[in-house]
Amino acid sequence: MQHVAGGRAEIIEGVITPGSPSRAHENAAEAVRRQLTPRLEELGLVSGSGTLDLPGSENWSTPDPAVVPAGLAAKTEGALLPDRTLPVVEVTSPSNGETDRPAKRRRHGRYGTPVRLLVDRQQRECTVFSGPGRLGHAEVDGPHPFGSPVRLPAPFDPDLDTGRF
Repeated sequence: MQHVAGGRAEIIEGVITPGSPSRAHENAAEAVRRQLTPRLEELGLVSGSGTLDLPGSENWSTPDPAVVPAGLAAKTEGALLPDRTLPVVEVTSPSNGETDRPAKRRRHGRYGTPVRLLVDRQQRECTVFSGPGRLGHAEVDGPHPFGSPVRLPAPFDPDLDTGRF
């Protein structure tokens, strides 16, 4: 999210959405980070919540987190480009669920995000989107109810424990 007067916000489909994630939202994002961390270290990757630019549009967003190569993260001062991420994780909140579901699926797929994990706290399910293309992500694995293991594509082979969300 970009910082604006009074807090943080993102723009999706031209709509400014203020954000101040709840503790439950942050806990779900942290549960994903903790499970990915051992694999990230092996692969020379890092996770964080930097801004993603969607070039050629008025849109930008902040995933919860995005995973990127450590060298790229160290060099990037501004927003990252979606095609340089390796998964992007979005955790829904009551205020942004409708944006995180269809709009970000189209936008992230169109701009080349290879893998996007949607942790939908309101629906209590996780979905993995991959196969980016002109119309969005073409491949969908899920939804998987919380408590079911969810597999991210290689190189993230271990299943995620979704019972922690």
